[in-house]
Amino acid sequence: MSTEKWNVTFHVYRKKEGEAPHYDDFEMEVNPDEYVLDGIERIWAFQDESLCFRHACHHSTCGVCGMRINGVEKLTCITTIRSVAHNGATIKVEPLRNFPIISDLVVDMGSLYSRMEQVHARSVLPISQAEIEKPEKEWPKGAEQYIRLSDCIECGLCISACPISATSVDYLGPAVLAGAQQNGLKRDPVLLRIVGNEDGAWRCHSAFECTAVCPSFVDPARRIMDLRRQIVVERYRRIFQRPEKVNQPAKEVTQ
Repeated sequence: MSTEKWNVTFHVYRKKEGEAPHYDDFEMEVNPDEYVLDGIERIWAFQDESLCFRHACHHSTCGVCGMRINGVEKLTCITTIRSVAHNGATIKVEPLRNFPIISDLVVDMGSLYSRMEQVHARSVLPISQAEIEKPEKEWPKGAEQYIRLSDCIECGLCISACPISATSVDYLGPAVLAGAQQNGLKRDPVLLRIVGNEDGAWRCHSAFECTAVCPSFVDPARRIMDLRRQIVVERYRRIFQRPEKVNQPAKEVTQ
């Protein structure tokens, strides 16, 4: 980390129960190589202990510190101040969109979690099944252990960035549909109905905003396109499949 010092202003969204939403400004001296989350924690520790936000792992594994920084969905624990501001700049910090706001920067993500369970999504995939950032032939020699897998961390950034989620509360959302694609339909009629209706894969408008903000290389937009293929294949299979033969009991021979 450099020894350089910047003066920046955090322009933070505030909302408490019974109060009108507003923004508060917090000026501070920072090292530009610090992370945005470091600045938010410092606001809470030294300027306003009533500020509500979520944080946990500090290394982009838990996904709970997702916020909008200058209008773009990011994990604040891996977003450096240098990457979103300059000396003397203002950093706008807001909660994720398309989720109910509980307090300040904290949103209710219960709908995401319940829908992920509904489609039997797996947050962590075995190495043999997970897709990686680059194909194996492009791995640097000896770098196998450093390749990051495409595991969804359920951070909600993709849903916040999705223009369809902003217009329909019933739309399953990118993370959920990507989770269904990863697991596969597996000839599950219930799952097929969930993802194959108007609030599922066909509602996506292919804006690719979800893929642009995903911090875990899940690539939800591409997975939704593949999920559509799976849905079509499964529906055609159901149309043209042969009915199963039912063993009829042998007729009794009468004398």
